[in-house]
Amino acid sequence: MFTGIVEELGEVTAIENLGDSSRLTLRGPLVTKDAAHGDSIAVNGVCLTVVTVLDGEFTADVMAETLRRSGLGALDVGSRVNLERPMALGGRLGGHLVQGHVDGTGTIAARTPGEHWELVRVTLPAPLARYVVDKGSITVDGVSLTVVEAGADWFTISLIPTTLDLTTLGFKQPGEPVNLEVDVLAKYVERLMTAGGGPAGAGDPR
Repeated sequence: MFTGIVEELGEVTAIENLGDSSRLTLRGPLVTKDAAHGDSIAVNGVCLTVVTVLDGEFTADVMAETLRRSGLGALDVGSRVNLERPMALGGRLGGHLVQGHVDGTGTIAARTPGEHWELVRVTLPAPLARYVVDKGSITVDGVSLTVVEAGADWFTISLIPTTLDLTTLGFKQPGEPVNLEVDVLAKYVERLMTAGGGPAGAGDPR
């Protein structure tokens, strides 16, 4: 489980095409200082399993399903990525509960700079839009953000200077993709409201 508070802006240093999957090598001295084989690290919001760690870099395998659902397949050598280690038990929940299971991709539609912040408009697939509400939480490229306004197939977010300086959202331009993970609580509520049949384990009321 993650919080959406990016720890480090890393870099892709190598990509190995394995046919139906890829192996990424990523530089991240901070997130690798206590990492070991089998640990998890979120890369642009996608939870990946560490394969090897050496000299501030780690490798991770990306399966076909992940490449299809996320923007990791569009990365090139030199691409910068948001990196976050899982939240430690008892740690502070600085953002919101983030699983690292990307639901799909959106597209940067527009950027409107302000004096000390920037308003960014993101389009997203209609099936995901129903989980996005004004002032709700959403994860964009692994960054926990508050929705300013939500439309039928778009939403806006406000980025403070820290987010602009320390994450990929500071330099992504209109037309570029971003990974999206909607609030998992919204999906659970929808499931409970539409499943019917009463509470689990309920017997015959007679």
